[in-house]
Amino acid sequence: MLDVFVYLAVVMALAVFMIVGAFLLRTFLAGGSPKEAVGRLFAQKREPRVHVVEQYNVDNRRRLVLIRRDDVEHLIMTGGPVDVVIETGIAARAAVPQASPSGEETAATYPSHIPLRP
Repeated sequence: MLDVFVYLAVVMALAVFMIVGAFLLRTFLAGGSPKEAVGRLFAQKREPRVHVVEQYNVDNRRRLVLIRRDDVEHLIMTGGPVDVVIETGIAARAAVPQASPSGEETAATYPSHIPLRP
């Protein structure tokens, strides 16, 4: 029974060494240093440029999707035989202040992500 655990430990160690080796090989082939590569692994991710602002089901198959990219919105119809761009280059609407129940004004925000399929 002890042999099974020894073999399992050896296989796991080999897997870890292969992953680390592949990471180092990719780093050296890309011309970077291992320190930079590890820094990129733990760096903050950049803000995504594309957001689904709103969506509306037209019927069982088709859906209107309003997508924002770099402060420009595009209206797309998906789900038919061909996806169609209905309107492009729409200026992104600025957040409109809304009154909260306590009487204070708050800025309306758009959700960062809306799933396309419920």
